[in-house]
Amino acid sequence: MAKTSAKAAARPARNPEQSWFGARPVAGSEKTGMVRGVFTSVAGRYDLMNDLMSLGIHRLWKDRFVASLAPRAGETILDLAGGTGDIALRILARTRGAAKLTVCDINPAMLARGKARALDTGRGRAITWLTGDAAKLPLPDNSFDAVTIAFGLRNVTYIDDALAEVARVLKIGGRFFCLEFSPGAFSGEVDTGSPQKMRGKKNPVAREISNAYDLYSFKVLPWLGEVVAHDRAAYQYLAESIRQFPKQAELAARMERAGLCAVRWADYAGGIAAAHTGWKA
Repeated sequence: MAKTSAKAAARPARNPEQSWFGARPVAGSEKTGMVRGVFTSVAGRYDLMNDLMSLGIHRLWKDRFVASLAPRAGETILDLAGGTGDIALRILARTRGAAKLTVCDINPAMLARGKARALDTGRGRAITWLTGDAAKLPLPDNSFDAVTIAFGLRNVTYIDDALAEVARVLKIGGRFFCLEFSPGAFSGEVDTGSPQKMRGKKNPVAREISNAYDLYSFKVLPWLGEVVAHDRAAYQYLAESIRQFPKQAELAARMERAGLCAVRWADYAGGIAAAHTGWKA
């Protein structure tokens, strides 16, 4: 994993993501409802679309992500934006049902999907399902051993507020794990080391795949969304939102400013996605 420092990265305006919805400029007061609408529309086909879009690779990424988390029996773990239960169910499987899981998602339709899946596995009662905004968590201070979010931070209106909330609800020594798509793969530019040494350098793997990835994201994904989920716009938003998301070094610096330490990241698939980790000192 690469290590970064908040001091090395430029300090952006707080919560710059509130001003866009994909490629469209919006007011922050509107964005949360717009994102909620996207996931309400696709909730029923969300898991199927993930398999089709990634050819099942997202499952391997999530397995790797949870293995890195190394959850233990008895730990209290919060999974943010985890509506359909993908991460929570993996954590329960790894701990043989002995972790205490809370899944928090802003979208009731996604939570309903997750509850149904959990019941099918026989582990529905091991998870607390909570409707809530990651930027305003209805949870007490210092209450979780770990907080996770997988492919959800990109959709949060106020990312810096959400990171501060993560730091607030973590116990001292607790850890935060975030898995998210990286915008660097579009340009062939990926931060694979410290910002001082690597900013602007090209990752040769990402450079080779960037053109194909761009074409796939903006042509194939919206088409799949239209055919399978009957919502082309939702998957156009997906591609656009990845482009707007901070690169690895910037996100790591923002995690540090929120109060997390020992922040690192690991690139997945040449930087198409990245897993960031941080701890509450």
